[in-house]
Amino acid sequence: MENTQNLKKRLKSVANINKITKAMELVAATKMRRSQEIALASRPYAFAALDLLANVSLLRKKELPELMAQRKVRKVLFVLIASDKGLAGSFNSAVFKKFEQHMARDAQKYTAEEKIYLAVGEKSFQYLSKKGVNVVKKFVQVGDQTSPEQVAPLTDFIVKGYLEKKWDRVIVFSTHFRSALKQEPHVRRVLPVDFDHIKAIVEEIVPTTGRFAEMAKEQNLSFIPNKNNDQGYLIEPSAIKVLNDLVKHLFFMQVYHLILEANASEHAARRMAMKTASDNASDLGQALNLQYNKSRQGAITSQIIEIVAGAESLN
Repeated sequence: MENTQNLKKRLKSVANINKITKAMELVAATKMRRSQEIALASRPYAFAALDLLANVSLLRKKELPELMAQRKVRKVLFVLIASDKGLAGSFNSAVFKKFEQHMARDAQKYTAEEKIYLAVGEKSFQYLSKKGVNVVKKFVQVGDQTSPEQVAPLTDFIVKGYLEKKWDRVIVFSTHFRSALKQEPHVRRVLPVDFDHIKAIVEEIVPTTGRFAEMAKEQNLSFIPNKNNDQGYLIEPSAIKVLNDLVKHLFFMQVYHLILEANASEHAARRMAMKTASDNASDLGQALNLQYNKSRQGAITSQIIEIVAGAESLN
């Protein structure tokens, strides 16, 4: 049996770890609530922006801006959104696994296309660097509660590269926030913009349960774009002048919403990871405490036996 001094040291270490993980759980829970509120509050606007983007994509080809124009794909930009910090459970590994599955499934499709990678988050940069791929740029320190000003450099970089034909397609890997207990990694093609891809994205991410879903049912709202629903837009002074700025803004809102959902998912995953660590530390502490008491009691019993045996030998 392990001696009591070693057990006391282990008990102290476990108790300290428990305090740290408990504090990190509380911090993550606070950040999760704030980021969750921001993500949920932005959903109606984000879905409305996607709906408008889908309807605009149905305009005549000569009226469409460059971001919505279909062209031959020679270069593909893959954007991997992960966290800057670790200790977030399976948050990062789930995104990386989704990325690997997608690349393995479509490996033959991408053989004739040059692949370029963009990392959002320190963990995604480390992951891509280990794979030895061409990371064109990384964006880190986005923040616990992302602001539009923090996302603007990312969207500007993607749009500028697309307009300069540095890449002809943009695919984003990120995590969608379903609930505090469930976060799902998704693959989304964000450029070029077309109706079918936007509709698929909305169908994939619109919640079917929870507060947002209940609000949509109460107000009889539908966020799924309908190709047969002719909005009849009147665009002045000209469609091309208005759409150039409008599509950039709608694209920015799409990426901004992706980052918000990823942040909420990260904090939710970290809270669950820290809660699990705290529970495990508590269970281990109880087991060590029981082992310590048994060891201590065994030592006391041995001492008593030695005293009694010594007294009897003197008699």
